[in-house]
Order: sequence, then structure tokens, then C-alpha cells
Amino acid sequence: MTTALVASDLDRTLIYSAAALGLTGPDSEAPRLLCVELYRQQPLSYLTETAAALLAELPRHALFVPVTTRTREQYHRVRLPGPPPRYAICANGGHLLVDEVSDPGWRRTVAARLADECATLEEVRAHLLAAADPAWLLKERVAEDLFVYLVVERAMLPDNWMKELAEWAGPRGWAVSLQGRKVYAVPQPLTKSAAVREVARRTGAAPVLAAGDSLLDADLLLAADRAWRPGHGELAEAGWNAAHVDVLEERGVMAGEEILRRFSSAVRPDPA
Repeated sequence: MTTALVASDLDRTLIYSAAALGLTGPDSEAPRLLCVELYRQQPLSYLTETAAALLAELPRHALFVPVTTRTREQYHRVRLPGPPPRYAICANGGHLLVDEVSDPGWRRTVAARLADECATLEEVRAHLLAAADPAWLLKERVAEDLFVYLVVERAMLPDNWMKELAEWAGPRGWAVSLQGRKVYAVPQPLTKSAAVREVARRTGAAPVLAAGDSLLDADLLLAADRAWRPGHGELAEAGWNAAHVDVLEERGVMAGEEILRRFSSAVRPDPA
């Protein structure tokens, strides 16, 4: 019997910052939370205790693979419940971690595709900085020498700026995405789904189940056999869906709990 592969985005899918919790109702009725990430000795990311229990149990029934746009350094700050995942995917598919170490063969494969199919990181970064207005540009960062993102005052972005950026980037093999206050420019071949397919090839795990909330997760959800997205996020704002993708009503940290509940139900053997 094959083992299912559960591939899930992290931020705003399974784990949530305080600002993204989305809790409603009186504090006395709020769920108990578990902190799973510290940054500069301060709590940063959470999930509910119920979600933590479901996540700790999940590897008994499936191959759980965290899939994130985070860099390796950012990913290693997260302390998820349960055993350390054998496989994890960072930098939007740019790094495939095996026992927490980046796989050199996968890294060479990614580098070759980017060199063949995309404009250089330097060209795209220069265009982003030239097109950005210092009045709303807060920070600029290069992630793992693979892609670039800007931190912006979102309310001040000109209406057509993202559209014009996408029209410039597309013919050069890059995609752009606006997530919260971050504008991402990512090479089109750099996808979460490609790295997940590699894990499935190596392990023989099937079927593939997935969850995610952002436009950078769309390829992952499309490539899965079954998938879920929360009631918040870029995909929800765009009304994005597919026949095999279930749209949850839950938002915020309660959506993370419900996603793990759906994963658990999908991979547990039927009772005798």
C-alpha cells in the first residue's frame, strides 16, 4: 500500500502571525494557541493546540512535506509539532531539503532551468528597483540568490503598477505576485509543484494532497490529486478555484486547523 504525500504551504495556511490569526468573538472563547516560531526571541507564528495535535499525528499516516517560499534560514526558525520532516521544500521550490540539508542534485537541476529559460536575477532586480517609488518602498530583499521581493506600503501602490510589472516580467520568464505588503518576482520554472513531484518520484508516495492560500501556491494545488484552500488569502481574493480544490469557509488560524483536519481524514485508513 502506498503512502499519501501531504504537501502544505506554511504561512497563512498552517501557521499564522498574531496579525493573521483572524479570531473573532470574545477572548474567553478563543482557542488555545501554540507558538511554533520565535524571531529575535519574540513569538512570531502560531497554530491552535488542536491543529498541533493533528499535525503531530499526521506523519503516522502520510509523508508530510512542508512547502514554503521562505528561505532555508527562515524555515529553520519554525518548530513544527511532531518528528522533523524527512523532506521539506524552501525558496518556492529552489531548495529540496533532505533531512534538513539542501539536495545538491536538485539545486543543479533548478539552476540549469533558470539559466536556460529566464532573464537573470540581476536584470529583474534592477528593473524592480528602478520602477519602485521610494515613497512606498520599505525594503528590498534577494532570497537564496533565486528571487527577489519588495516590502511596500501597499495602500500607496499605483493602481496599474503590478499589471505593468507583470507585463514586463512575463516575456522574461518571471512571474510577479502581491502578498500582503510583499511584491514577489519569481522565475516561472521555480515552482513548488516541481519540487513536490521530485519528492513523489523519489519516494513513490501517492496520492498527493495539498493546501495553500497564495498565488504562489496555485501550481501546487493544481498539481495535487486533491487540495484545499482557506477562505482568506490571494487565491480567495481572486476567486481562484479548480474542480479538485475544496474551498473552506474558515479563515485565519481556524482555517489552518480545518485544513489539518481534512488532511487527517483523507489519509487515515477506514475503520474496519
